[in-house]
Amino acid sequence: MVEDKTSDLINEAQELFENGKYNQAESILNQLILRNHKEPLIFHMLGTIYYDRGRFNKAVRAFKRALEIDPGFTDASVGLSIILNDLGRYEEGKQIFEDAHARLEKKKQNSDPYINEKFALKHDELGELYFQNKRFNEALEQFYKAKQLSNRKAEISLKIVECYRKLGIDQKAIRELERIIKEFPTFESARLKLAKIFQERGQIHLARKLWEEVLDINPENSSAKKLLQTVKNDTQVELS
Repeated sequence: MVEDKTSDLINEAQELFENGKYNQAESILNQLILRNHKEPLIFHMLGTIYYDRGRFNKAVRAFKRALEIDPGFTDASVGLSIILNDLGRYEEGKQIFEDAHARLEKKKQNSDPYINEKFALKHDELGELYFQNKRFNEALEQFYKAKQLSNRKAEISLKIVECYRKLGIDQKAIRELERIIKEFPTFESARLKLAKIFQERGQIHLARKLWEEVLDINPENSSAKKLLQTVKNDTQVELS
């Protein structure tokens, strides 16, 4: 299936990268870019690979592309700053680093949540428009930008999950949902969505555990009640 193949490519590239097998990782990452995948991590990994090989100009372009997609991607900012310093572009490297530091500081402060939310809403609306027109990579890029600015991070993260699912990258969707659950443990929708993926994959024991967790949070959640009861009924039929 196309979905499984794409998911396998993403997982394989990241595993190869983490194990230092850069030649093989680069080949897969370039395939993903040709398929128009716009995830900052892809460009960050490529930037690191190019830097390791001394291909500094290509590394600069890759890190800059990662930052265009997600300006808050601190690892890409640090990587870009280091390369610019190596190239003797000290002032530019210093500025990149200071900008990254300023973003981190800004997160700690109450800058202007109203203005940030207005920008986030525009990115969110554009993401929805791309999504409705089945341009899922562009939608993913906009939702990342919206999440960076918005206080509605859990809600927007679910839209990122839907993009990954439409792109056939279920492993990324699963990891994003697990991250949401960790950051927002009482957010029932994330557990329900993750349970749905497990149910579709036939991993009923994992789905069941999540439905039970939802009911621990909210005993009146009708969706979790219904799905859990359906599974129990199916189990009883099999045993009879």
